Order: sequence, then structure tokens, then C-alpha cells
Amino acid sequence: MIIFEPEKLINYRHVQEKILILDFGSQYTQLIARRVRELNVYCEIHPFNRFPSPDDSVRGVILSGSPFSVRDAGAPVPDLKGIKGHLPLLGVCYGAQYLTQAYGGEVLPSDTREYGRARLVSVDMEDPLFTGIVAGTQVWMSHGDTIARTPESYRVTGSTEDVKVAAFRIEGEESWGIQFHPEVYHTTEGLTILGNFVRGICGCSAGWTPESFVEMTVRSLREQIGDDGVVLGLSGGVDSSVAALLLDRAIGDRLTSIFVDNGLLRKNEYESVLEAYRRMGLNVRGVDASDSFVQGLKGVDDPETKRKIIGRIFIEVFDREASKVQNVRWLAQGTIYPDVIESVSVNGPSATIKSHHNVGGLPERMHLKVVEPLRLLFKDEVRRVGQALNMPREILGRHPFPGPGLAIRIIGDVTPEKLNTLREADAIFVNGLKQGGYYDSVWQAAVILLPVQSVGVMGDERTYENAVVLRAVTSTDGMTADWSHLPHEFLADISNQIINRVRGVNRVVYDISSKPPSTIEWE
Repeated sequence: MIIFEPEKLINYRHVQEKILILDFGSQYTQLIARRVRELNVYCEIHPFNRFPSPDDSVRGVILSGSPFSVRDAGAPVPDLKGIKGHLPLLGVCYGAQYLTQAYGGEVLPSDTREYGRARLVSVDMEDPLFTGIVAGTQVWMSHGDTIARTPESYRVTGSTEDVKVAAFRIEGEESWGIQFHPEVYHTTEGLTILGNFVRGICGCSAGWTPESFVEMTVRSLREQIGDDGVVLGLSGGVDSSVAALLLDRAIGDRLTSIFVDNGLLRKNEYESVLEAYRRMGLNVRGVDASDSFVQGLKGVDDPETKRKIIGRIFIEVFDREASKVQNVRWLAQGTIYPDVIESVSVNGPSATIKSHHNVGGLPERMHLKVVEPLRLLFKDEVRRVGQALNMPREILGRHPFPGPGLAIRIIGDVTPEKLNTLREADAIFVNGLKQGGYYDSVWQAAVILLPVQSVGVMGDERTYENAVVLRAVTSTDGMTADWSHLPHEFLADISNQIINRVRGVNRVVYDISSKPPSTIEWE
């Protein structure tokens, strides 16, 4: 579990302009950030009660939605001194209702349905927020309260059939409020509305690109690290690999990357990935510690206990290998924004969904300072940065793979026999996706080995063997995901191959759950 600590971030003082997003706990806050960045404008999410005082780089502020009602006794109350009336301000859903309730208006429970698709039956097209938007555009509502009365200085700029105050502007200042979510895909012109705000009203120049991120980050890394040495644990995934390339560009061979074989990788993965890293010119050391991990997991079936054991052994192995490197002062990690978001909330540490393998333990044990070049990037942004760094497709295009590896894709205890069974089934599925041309359209694919045996018939004999689950999802950043609609014929072929070729498996099923409510991994 980590705490949001801005001082740990790369020094982004070279950013000349940015948008602050104040988070009130909405499930959509991260989508606001992603949409703003799609407009090539840099933005940061900060808890509503822990955000930096705006400096000259801040061009505007967005207030997010929230699961709270502004009428609740414990509703979030931001301190907007120095923001409202001073900087362009956009309140979204809860943000709009707060701007109403806190400044003399009234918000009441809605007596009509205000969830789902709606249409703006009237739009003030002269208002700069709605430039290019016409009446009838579809928006997405998601709130139980509604604005019943606005303060006198508020002018209504948009309405739906059921919601009179769907949008407003505060006269005399650059402040707006909207009771719909422009960040979700169901608001068809949402990106245009956000663009009108961040580019038009705030005047951002849209210079936040992968290339500019690389240039800025490399410069900041050199300033931050100086002449020190850095160690980085490579996992074979995109995040740690992109972090390694950024650091390599910044400090060269003063970066030592360590790739540990924990015995929980996919079939032939250790050898192939290690060779790819060497072809990329990275200063990388391979360490085979597979026996230690497999032995450490013997008899353990609780998923969080598995993660803790794997984390502990990894720390021991990594610490031992890193101690052999001279002049090391920094530990680099491939932490990305979803790791941070799933580990904290606007009110402090949230309930743990899962512990992350790259966000704790090592710095304290090794007494090293932490550098996290990708901490503020979403997964899709990391891939675009990798493209800008000319990362080989074999690494850049790899599906995400969990740090605990196959251990959390075996439900129950982990044994060498189960690992071999899962590796073979997984290889058939992944290779089939590649050969069938589906790999790049799937965001993540996995095979799960269940602790369930079922009756089957092979030849003339009755069998009682294991079941495996095929899991494939589409996503952009892992925060939400939908199950992949792979062709039935393809799934049937993969099922036949696994049952015929993998000893001990006689049943294959396909997972059609989305995130939320399910997670991508089973453990």
C-alpha cells in the first residue's frame, strides 16, 4: 500500500502548462484525465483536500464527480480560494452541484430519472464551452441529486428534457458547471466540450505528446539522479521496459537492470525476453531464482499470501543481486498511474483490491531513493512513449502480465506439476491468438487453472480431470475492461487443442465477465 506523495514524482517543472483535476472520489475521474491527455494537454489528478497551490503553470481546474451528495454531512468540501474567479473552472456533476450549493443555490434529490443517456434539447452555442455543439447531442447523466435553483449570477446554458440546469456559467468569471459526464464515451461530443475548455477557454497549446514527455523526462532524470547509479527490476512487461529505456537514454550504463526468473513466467519467457533486452542494448543481468519461489509457495492457497511471499522472495533476490552493483543510490520502478489509483483514495488509503508488486518493500530494505518515471502515465500512454523510444514490437506489443505471474492464475496451491499444465495451456491460447490475428485486438489474455475436476470421456475411458478458464479482455488502461468477443470457431479450436495436448485437462470454459464488477485476473 502506498500513499500519494507528490515529492516522489519526477520533477515536471519543465511543463509550461497543465490542468489540475480535483478528485472527489468519482469512478470517472481517471477518465477525465485520460480524455484531457488525448487532447495533448498535460493534467494531474489530486485529492480535493490535498492539492498543490496553483502556480503559473496551471491553466485551469476541473472538479470531478463524486459518490457523495453535496447534501451529505460528510460531503467533500474543497478550498477554492485562489481558483474560483481566478482561473478557468469546470465543475462536472458533483463539481457543478457543489458550485451551486456552496454559493447560494439549492441542490435537491431528483424526482426524475437522471441516470443514463439523455439529449441536450437546448444549448447556448454562443457559450465558449459549447462551441460546435448543437441541440440534440447525446450526454451521459449519473446522479441522484439535481440543481433545483441556481444563484442569481448563474446563467443556464444547457438543458435536457428532464433536467433544466444541465449546464451553467457563472457570470463575471470563467466558471462553468455541467451535470453530465463529458469524459465517458456515451457523451458523443464530450471530447469536443473538454477541448473547448482546456484548449479554448484555458488556452492550452496541446504540446503534451509522447515525444515531449520523453524529452522532458530524460532531462528531469539527469537532473534528479546526477552521477549516481540506478537499479531497476525488469519484469518483461511494457511498463518496466519503457522505464528502462527512458533511464538508459538519460544515464546509460549507470542503469543496471535485473531480470529475475521467478519460475512463474510463461513458457520459454525468461530466455526470450532476456535476449530481447540484450538486443535493445540494456545493461541487464538475468537471475534464475525459480526454485526459491516455487518452494516458498508450497502449500499456500490464499492469493494475498501468495503475493506477499512472492514479493518477499523477490526483495531478497533483488537485494542480493543489486548489492553487487557499485555506486547505486536509486531504485527505479515501473509504477504507472493505475497502480497509484487502485492503492489510494481521496480520503486516504482505500480498501485493498490487490497488493501491487512494484509499489512497496524494496526502498525501505535497500535504503535507496525511489525514481518512478511513469508514475503519472496510463497504460495506453506508456505504450505511446515506448513507440516514441522505438521499442521493439515484441516487447511493446506484449499483453500485461501480473507481477506474481502464473501463481495467481492457479487457484489454490502452486506446484511444479500445475505450473507445467498451465504453461502448456497458456502457450496454446496465446499462440493461437497470434496465429489467428486476434492478439493485438485483445488487451490481455490468460488461462486460469481451477481447483475443480469434472467428469469427461476420452476414447472409451471415463476421466476425472481439471478444468481451465480462458480469459481475454479488451481495455485501454486496465481500469475498466470488457470480455473479448472472440469467434466461437476459434474458441472451439483452442479448447480442442488444450484438451487433446495438455495432460490432466478435460474441460475448457470461457470467462464472459467484465471489469467492473469482476477483475481481470481471478486472484
